[in-house]
Amino acid sequence: MLNKIRIHLADDHQILIDGIRTLLHTNPTFEVVGFSINGTTLYDEVLSNKSDILILDINMPEKDGIEVIKEFAQRGFPCKIIILSSHDDLRIIKEVMKLGSSGYLTKKCAGENIIEAILAVTNGEEYFCKAVREKIFNTVAKENPKLIKPELKGNLILTERELEIIILISLELSGKEISDQLFISVNTVETHRKNIMKKLDAKNSISLVKYAIKHKLIKS
Repeated sequence: MLNKIRIHLADDHQILIDGIRTLLHTNPTFEVVGFSINGTTLYDEVLSNKSDILILDINMPEKDGIEVIKEFAQRGFPCKIIILSSHDDLRIIKEVMKLGSSGYLTKKCAGENIIEAILAVTNGEEYFCKAVREKIFNTVAKENPKLIKPELKGNLILTERELEIIILISLELSGKEISDQLFISVNTVETHRKNIMKKLDAKNSISLVKYAIKHKLIKS
């Protein structure tokens, strides 16, 4: 029998905790091992119950979510953190990801994305719900006139995230620049690059640029 993914919930609204807990119980690989309604003792709680994933709200009483993440960064992360927040401010998203969070969901999309987010983060990936990812990419698009917003329609070889990566590679952004633009780690960018090149049987970045132009992912 496989070990279950142990999850701790932290939100100042008990009704939301109850709803998320009910949703997560539909997946037999998950186990909700604890919950908190303030951030003051959160670190010790997740350390004690050996949580794998902490789902954390930004607006927590006494010690807010950002302060909690800073404490985790200082003391060493005992688990991975997914932010679940009503905020979609890019400054906040960028800050919590730089501090060491592994994912970010808005509460509006939690019901349809939270299970996917937990599985992705458990697998070592960084995760954003679609609404957040689109907001990030739309901001990038405003700064790059050659960029065309990617669509999966007619291009099922690559995922939506891989399309975003290949577009930015084609615009000659470095791995670090792509990392900064999309709020993901450089390692994640390089993993996507390798997967893209494998899928497309591409030999180098020039091949990726040709692919992007051919499929009208960037303006030539």
